[in-house]
Amino acid sequence: MNKKVMKRFTTLLLGCVLVAGLASAVQARDLPEFTQLAERNSPAVVNISTQQKSKVQRALPKGFSMPDVPEGSPFSDLFKHFFGEGMDEFADRESQSLGSGFVISPDGYILTNYHVVGDADAIQVHFSDRRTYDAKVIGSDKGSDIALIKIEAKDLPTVKLGKSSDLKVGEWVLAIGSPFGFDHTVTAGIVSAKGRSLPSENYVPFIQTDVAINPGNSGGPLINLDGEVVGINSQIYSRTGGFMGLSFAIPIELAVNVADQLRDSGRVARGYLGVLIQDVDRNLAESFGMAQPHGALVSRVMPDSPADQAGLKVGDVILEFNGKPLLNSSQLPPMVGTARVEEKATLLLLRGGKEKEVAITVGRLPDDEEEASALPAIAQPDDIAQLGLSVIDIEPQVRKELGLDETGGALVSKVSPGAAQEAGINRGDIVLMFDGVDVKNAKHLRELIDQAGDKRTVAVLIHRGDSPLFLALRLKD
Repeated sequence: MNKKVMKRFTTLLLGCVLVAGLASAVQARDLPEFTQLAERNSPAVVNISTQQKSKVQRALPKGFSMPDVPEGSPFSDLFKHFFGEGMDEFADRESQSLGSGFVISPDGYILTNYHVVGDADAIQVHFSDRRTYDAKVIGSDKGSDIALIKIEAKDLPTVKLGKSSDLKVGEWVLAIGSPFGFDHTVTAGIVSAKGRSLPSENYVPFIQTDVAINPGNSGGPLINLDGEVVGINSQIYSRTGGFMGLSFAIPIELAVNVADQLRDSGRVARGYLGVLIQDVDRNLAESFGMAQPHGALVSRVMPDSPADQAGLKVGDVILEFNGKPLLNSSQLPPMVGTARVEEKATLLLLRGGKEKEVAITVGRLPDDEEEASALPAIAQPDDIAQLGLSVIDIEPQVRKELGLDETGGALVSKVSPGAAQEAGINRGDIVLMFDGVDVKNAKHLRELIDQAGDKRTVAVLIHRGDSPLFLALRLKD
């Protein structure tokens, strides 16, 4: 290689290194800057420690008995202190827990999770500058996992509240909390999804992130790149008890709404329609003549509820609530729960293959939930061989216990391999509706099946346990 070629090669190599360096510098500048966000918000984030007293039974170890000690002797009080006087004596035990929170007003109001302070007998709040205050619970709401507590202080640093509705999937967010007691720990990640529904929560459309959240982070703020709090870190999905990449935060709008109600009245009023709902799967969508599955399928309408008064029926599919489309049934409870009580709302329904708009007055969610349990029934079964199904009429006492109408329904007494089993029908289910028609009794169900003709898939409403459920039954030749 001559000198001229070598010179050109060296120049080219240096140019590539320079370009790579510039690209790295540009990329570094494009990464979010978290230092100012942490400095600005950390003073308003608090570590929360609680104490809870519980009763534990004191008893002698197995095989031991209380010795005969003269009353009043020095050993009498010693044995009583350690072992008690019998199996029925209880002792106080203190347990401690840690969580996080953040100040929302200069006069000492702090937002956190219900599960951080819900059962606490004593609460202490610790600031990053080592100040410590005793706190009291102003109000708490288990349904949304929100608690509002207060300390006696003035001119406190506060966070700036934003809007979770403006968040976009893929956006950077920051969390500040006290994982495992390591107070004011900062972690960062992105928004993974919005409007997540969790099995144990009906009224919270969670923000899902991949921010590292661990025990002790609960109640701490989720912050966007503008330095605004957009959520309260609440839960993680974990098989180990530690972080696995799935964290969930309560939207700040919902939290503030709950906090305002707790501060004003000490309780939370949630919207209520009075329906039990389920998802529409592919087979059910086919039976309803829908091009694709979406919406919330009504499987039960509570008597005298807002839905009952508005004329909703079992088998209706709610497609929209106040103009907001429903992709699945889990989106409806948070929408209704955050709606104002006693105000009008509009539902778009699918009924009998046609869309229908219905006006409804949102009610207040009752404090108590209805419970029912199935009782056995004894009758001569009606075998429906083509479906692998045996059904019997329902005894009046069973009907009363389940809160069913005075007539109607057929109790499944046996399920054999066949279409019914494939649809998910189980022994003990009560068939309430077949292809949009209320089932009167076991004989009537057989007639409806015979009349189904060339239909390949029909929707069947059953009552199982304490709730109704639609299943898609695929008929066979």
